[in-house]
Amino acid sequence: MQTCSRCKSSVQEGVSFCPACGNALSGIPAPMAAKSPLSPAVPVAYTGPQETSGKATASLICGIVAYVILPFLAAIPAIILGHLALSDIKKRAGQLKGSGLAIAGMVMGYAQFVFLPVILIIAAIAIPNLLRARMAANEASAVGTLRNYNIAIVTYASKCQSTGYPGSVQNLGPGSGDCEGANLVGAVLATPDAIKSGYRFYYSPGPADNLGRVASYTIAADPITEDTTGTRHFFIDESGVIRASRGEPATVDSPPLQ
Repeated sequence: MQTCSRCKSSVQEGVSFCPACGNALSGIPAPMAAKSPLSPAVPVAYTGPQETSGKATASLICGIVAYVILPFLAAIPAIILGHLALSDIKKRAGQLKGSGLAIAGMVMGYAQFVFLPVILIIAAIAIPNLLRARMAANEASAVGTLRNYNIAIVTYASKCQSTGYPGSVQNLGPGSGDCEGANLVGAVLATPDAIKSGYRFYYSPGPADNLGRVASYTIAADPITEDTTGTRHFFIDESGVIRASRGEPATVDSPPLQ
């Protein structure tokens, strides 16, 4: 406390004038409380429910479609939607989620373009090799089918001696086991112009001898699509020798298969 020099009233420290008489006092004003400098506003974290970004989901879906249905075409929207989704998630400050979905979609989209040259090189090497392997397998199957035909026809001729070789390939197929249906080949091979493993087979009985027996036959095997399902044509007759030709149907004059 301080005392006013005029009216002798007690005045609190720090007051410059006496409240009773208005006399100026010699006291030093009390220091003001120090104010802390203004601190920048700190954003308050969003604590409400989060919504999954539709763009992030769409980016992931497009990335998957790019590998399953539309290679490279769906990769472009996957990349664009992924970037847009990440931007929206950042701007909404926690109100949106799905950054993982967006990143996954973008990665799959970018991978399509990064690995495009590698994929094209592999395809250029693998596709011709696969085509050649498929044709080789078809040709091997055709040769095996001709051998099966020959065995069935010889068996038929020994069983039906009054008929000789079958008048139709259908006589070799399913039936009662007699000369009308000898059950020597399956239904597929017992069909005229039978098709198996990329080849079409044509059975032609020869003329009958003086006893009415079919004494000869030929079977031609030709690829359904030249240079796609096979490159060679095959031929067999009652001699049992398989002959082959390229670029044209094989005949009895074609070289024997080696």
